[in-house]
Amino acid sequence: NHMLDMVIEECLLILSSPPRFVSVEELMETAKGVTNMALAHEIVVNQEFQVKPAELPEGSLERRVKEIMHKAFWDCLEAQLTGDPPSYNHAIKLLAEIKEVLLSFLLPGHGRLRTHIEEVLDLPLIQQQAENGSLDISRLAQFIVGMMGSLCAPCRDEDISKLREITEMVPLLKAIFSVLDLMKMDMANFALSSIRPHLLQQSAEYERNKFQEFLEKQPNALDYTEKWLEDTVRCLREGGVESSRAASSDPPSLLPLNVHNQAYLRLLRWDHAADPFPETVLMDQVRYQEMQQEAERLVLLSSLLLIVYTTTGEAISGLTGLMDTLKNTVSAMLADMHTPSFSTEEALATIGERFCIELSQCLSQHGYSPFSADRQSTLKGQISATAQPDNTVRKLMDSRVQSYLLASLESSYQRTPPPLPGGLAPVSKELKELAVRFCRLVNFNKLVFSPFYQKILQDVLTAEESSSTET
Repeated sequence: NHMLDMVIEECLLILSSPPRFVSVEELMETAKGVTNMALAHEIVVNQEFQVKPAELPEGSLERRVKEIMHKAFWDCLEAQLTGDPPSYNHAIKLLAEIKEVLLSFLLPGHGRLRTHIEEVLDLPLIQQQAENGSLDISRLAQFIVGMMGSLCAPCRDEDISKLREITEMVPLLKAIFSVLDLMKMDMANFALSSIRPHLLQQSAEYERNKFQEFLEKQPNALDYTEKWLEDTVRCLREGGVESSRAASSDPPSLLPLNVHNQAYLRLLRWDHAADPFPETVLMDQVRYQEMQQEAERLVLLSSLLLIVYTTTGEAISGLTGLMDTLKNTVSAMLADMHTPSFSTEEALATIGERFCIELSQCLSQHGYSPFSADRQSTLKGQISATAQPDNTVRKLMDSRVQSYLLASLESSYQRTPPPLPGGLAPVSKELKELAVRFCRLVNFNKLVFSPFYQKILQDVLTAEESSSTET
């Protein structure tokens, strides 16, 4: 829900900008189209996507208003049912809603159940019984609970059992609505799992068409995407990104496929606080942020393990389990490295101390010369130095991680993964998993938006050639 809201808000900002005004009808229609596109995208790329209950923030005005309104409604129902004579106005409205929900759960083959529900929850008859004072609402409630038990998923059996234990009418009706809401979510998630295979077959074309409709209504909806590709071309001209393998006599850095891959790689170095994310990858911004953070964590982790190896020499290379122990120590310390309260300096100082203790004990147990105070001091200093982004070891490992991800993109349609650069063996499992996630997301994005990218890139390169000729 948060991601969909973020997409809609971003699109509304774009819609309200020049070059033209749009009507409220156009605005709502476009927002609806973008929402559908975002939802379809989420279903495809997130295999764990499920409908979940909306939770209003604790203490929020909206939550307080909702609680007051609900309490007033149920209090009113209580007063009506316990009156002398009782009134069933509210209760009949609730029965009508419950009937509609139960019917919505039925499949085409449930004709007998549909007839049964229609007969028992016959609203005109119920209204007539209420007027004659012969309405047995308790019997209807028990029928509803029984029908819910027949239609619910197995995971709701316990909830249905609890409903059968409630004897007071208002609490029972209230609980029935709560369980019906859960059953609605179960039905929605079942529908999602059913349509996912079909959606996968046509999702790229669906998203592309929806975005084209959006672009026709708002021609400047690719401004940030154009800037993203233009900046990538400029960086390649200036040699400011990972180099690409030459594939022809053309300048290898400006081959369209290479520009696209380099552009995606730049998303893993994005300043999300300062620069607007390109529109065509906006729906996956959170995923790119998570992958960016994971890449940064692997860079620092591999840097620290490389420093340990080079400082202690071959003595530790044959010690089974030592590098795994050190890796687990660092991983635990860096788990929260992207939270506001995390102090890199403090964490690295602690890691340095722990490393020295582990190495001293291990070397001593295996008969190697003690880990002297000078060597410990050197190791601690080198570890603390990695707090600086321009640290030599950290820059080296960052370059190797980026090179591996780029090589994975370039060979993503081949079965064999690219060779692992030196020094990354201790984090090979995590890095390969990151590369798979990155390539999967990028390749789907290419599938959807490559026609837009090709046109933009053609215009950019043509403009550059014209500029060079004039110069």
